[in-house]
Amino acid sequence: MDVRAQISMVFHLDKCIGCHTCSVACKNIWTDRDGAEYMWWNNVETKPGTGYPTLWEDQSKYKGGWELKGNKLSPRIAGRLGRLANIFFNPDMPALDDYYEPWTYLYEDLFNAPQGDDQPTARPISRVTGHHIDIQSGPNWDDDLGGSPIYAANDVNLASLSDAERAALFQVERMVFFYVPRICNHCLNPACVAVCPSGALYKRGEDGIVLADQEKCRGWRFCVSGCPYKKTYYNWSTGKAEKCILCFPRLETGQAPACFHSCVGRIRYTGVLLYDADRIENAASTPQSELLEAQRNIILDPFDPTVIAGAERNGLAADWIKAAQDSPVYRMVKQWKIALPLHAEFRTMPMLFYVPSLLPVAASTQSGTYDLSGTDFFGTIENARVPVQYLAALFSAGNEETIKGVLRKLWAVRIHKRSQTVGDLDARQVAATMTEAGCSVEEAEQIFRLTALPRFKDRFVLPPQHRERDIESIEGLLKHKGQAGLGFGTPARRGP
Repeated sequence: MDVRAQISMVFHLDKCIGCHTCSVACKNIWTDRDGAEYMWWNNVETKPGTGYPTLWEDQSKYKGGWELKGNKLSPRIAGRLGRLANIFFNPDMPALDDYYEPWTYLYEDLFNAPQGDDQPTARPISRVTGHHIDIQSGPNWDDDLGGSPIYAANDVNLASLSDAERAALFQVERMVFFYVPRICNHCLNPACVAVCPSGALYKRGEDGIVLADQEKCRGWRFCVSGCPYKKTYYNWSTGKAEKCILCFPRLETGQAPACFHSCVGRIRYTGVLLYDADRIENAASTPQSELLEAQRNIILDPFDPTVIAGAERNGLAADWIKAAQDSPVYRMVKQWKIALPLHAEFRTMPMLFYVPSLLPVAASTQSGTYDLSGTDFFGTIENARVPVQYLAALFSAGNEETIKGVLRKLWAVRIHKRSQTVGDLDARQVAATMTEAGCSVEEAEQIFRLTALPRFKDRFVLPPQHRERDIESIEGLLKHKGQAGLGFGTPARRGP
C-alpha cells in the first residue's frame, strides 16, 4: 500500500447561482495578461449546454483522456509514435473559434470623438490582432439558455435520451437548467501529464496538485488535447502551456483558493483525501460500469491504523492525517457517497467531485397554477424535469442506479428537515423515505449541517504546508533562502 495525500474538492450544485464571481476572481489574479485573455481556469457552464470550449465533452472530436484497449490503458489521442508523428501539427486540438476570440473596446473613441448629434460608441477590437471584430461568442455565451436549440440541444450528454425524451425536455413547461462550475480536476491519473513530450506537466508529490513547468514547456500543446476537460491552455504570447494551479501559493499560507473563497453560494469545499497510489492503474482500467466504485475504493479510511501507519511511512505529517480525518470531501465522497466525479469514463480519476442538483419535478400548468397533484410534495426522482439518464451521463459514467441512490439520499435529507420545521409530512412517509435511501437520522443531520449551514472552517480544512521539508527532498534549502512567491526569476518568453 502506497499511501499518499491529495488536496480534493467538492462543488454542491444545488447552491450554485451562476453569478460567475469565482470566474472573475480567478481571472483577475491569474490570467489578466497578454496571451491569457481567452483562458478561464474557472468557468461556469449552463447545463444542458455545449460548454467551454464548445463540445469539450465530445472525445470523438478532441480525443482527450484515456481509453481501454484490451486490458491496457492508453491515451486516446495516440501512442508515443502517433504523438511523435504529429508533434509539429496536432489535428485534435481545439482552435480559437472553439473558445472565442478575446476582445476589448476602443474606449478612446468615447472621449476623442468629434462633437456631433450622435452618441459615440466604443467598437470591439480583437485582443489578438488589434483589428475590429464582430463578436460571435464568449466564455459563457450560452449562459442561462436552458432551451436553446443551438446550445442546449447539442449537448453530447443527451445522446442517451430518445427523441421523445429530448422533445419533452425542451417543452416550455419542462424547461430547466442548472450550473456546473469547472476548474482543473487535479486528477490522480492525469492524461495531460502522460502525453506531454517534454515532461513539463507534473503532479506535486506532497499534495497532488498538477502544475506546468514553464521552463521545460516547449509549446507542443499535447497537454491541451490530452486533457479531456480542456483545462490546459496555450499562451499564444509566451508559447507556453498554462493551467489552474489551485492557488497553491494561497494554500501554502493557509488560505482557500480564490474561486473557493469568493464563492457567493458557498458551494465549494476542499480537504485532504488519502489514497493508495498502487491501485490507480487497476482502478482506471476497470470496465466503465465499475469505474465509479473503483475510484471510491482507492480512497482510504484516514481512521484505519494500517492506513495511518502507511501514511507515516511515506512521510505524511500528523497534521495532514488529522486534516484527512476532518475532511468534508472524505465525508461527502466516501462516507455519505453523495458527491460524484464529472465524466469518470474519461479514466483520469478526477479529484473534483459534484453533489448533483435536486432539479424541479415535472408538473403541468392548470388555469395558470403549477399543478403537482398526484405526487407527494417533492414529486419523485423519476419525475424530475431533467431525466436521470442525463445526470448519469454527467456524473456516474452512465450508471443510473448510482444517480438515483444519490438523489434519494438528498430527497431524504430534505424531507426529514421539512418534517421537523414545517410538520406537514406524515412521520411514516418520512421514515419510509429515509429507509429507502439508506439514510439514518444522524446522517441526515450531518449532511444538512455541512451542506446548508457550514462554517468557513467546515468547508475548508487546509493542513499546514511543510515547504521546508518538501524542498529539502529535492534541493538545498539555502538555495531558496529569502525567496517568496512562485515561478522563476525571468518571465516566460518565446525563443531557445
